Amino acid sequence: MNNFEITTPTTIVFGKDQLARVSQLLKAQAADGKVIILYGGGSIEKSGFLDKLKAELSDLDLHFFKGIEANPEYTTLMKAVEYIREHQIGYMLAVGGGSVIDGVKFISGAVNYAGDPWDVLTQVPGCSFTSAVPFGCILTIPATGSESNSGAVISRSELKEKRTMGGPLFFPKFALLDPTFVATLPKRQIANGVIDAYTHTMEQYLTFKGENLLQERYAEGILATLIEIGEKVLENPGDYDLAANLMWCANQALNGVLRCGVTTDWATHMIGHELTALHGIDHAQTLAIIAPRLYEVKFESKKAKLAQYGQRVWGLEGSEEQVARKAIAKTEAFFHSLSVKTRISEYTSDYHETGRIVHDRFVQRGWTGLGENKDLTPKEAEYIVNQAI
Repeated sequence: MNNFEITTPTTIVFGKDQLARVSQLLKAQAADGKVIILYGGGSIEKSGFLDKLKAELSDLDLHFFKGIEANPEYTTLMKAVEYIREHQIGYMLAVGGGSVIDGVKFISGAVNYAGDPWDVLTQVPGCSFTSAVPFGCILTIPATGSESNSGAVISRSELKEKRTMGGPLFFPKFALLDPTFVATLPKRQIANGVIDAYTHTMEQYLTFKGENLLQERYAEGILATLIEIGEKVLENPGDYDLAANLMWCANQALNGVLRCGVTTDWATHMIGHELTALHGIDHAQTLAIIAPRLYEVKFESKKAKLAQYGQRVWGLEGSEEQVARKAIAKTEAFFHSLSVKTRISEYTSDYHETGRIVHDRFVQRGWTGLGENKDLTPKEAEYIVNQAI
């Protein structure tokens, strides 16, 4: 088992009818009672939730910022930064899915940063966020686990860039996880949430056998649960128990616990981010595109764990080689069962240079050895993309 250190400081409030608890937490944490609520495209307005939230928080000095995108845009977030600076707001409440929460994490660090925050995202030497405006969140879309982790991904479409950030400053102070929100989501977002949680789990599981036996079983439990409920929650999102299990699986997949003591492999995510930046493909869809092809390309190094996955999660039988290959096919079939396509050409016709661009970006960023063995090269990343066309 590898050495590890874990901090999980976010207070989780799970369940329905919990707005009064959110009010208590905000009043305790927002010293001057001034809070800005940041959200996305307006679904919480249409559903009436924002009005309920305003009523519950009526004795606070509320400000609002609308319009954080599904892939949070740097330019939009900087507008929020300027507003918060101008009005001297010291506490934020993110209401939305992982993208809104990711955006608020960036805003949290950028508000008090004297330089150009883009330099932090592009990892210019000597540039880092050293303080953060505190924030809580209300999760409306189960998928990324951003509600209780410290990572974020920020886009800048004019540059076709998607960059990661994070650190201990950026844990939400609290997170409300209300499964009733799932009933309000379109099927595409529910399917994306299942696949995002599934792939997050795989990237912390499908590396080496036996590093942390408990985390292996924990990961297999999440995967098996997502397989069990995936199609069901897609067809019946109003079923509270199904929605609750999806929301908790998505949280547990990336709250930091699964990675304890194990070697991880985030190459699927890093390649997938480029597909979103270049073609606007949904994040989870990029994972469904890349993951099966990456497993095939890195088959020999992942074969033992693929076989374990196939046996324990899918109940497959046969030789190690047979089970491992069947497991890849089962994974892709599961994505298809959620009506998610797994080829780049099914999303865009502008794919001919994608592999080369991914290769060049990996070289530019110094990503010369990704994966658990640090041996996935830019050339291999290009090959994986081309295999996924």
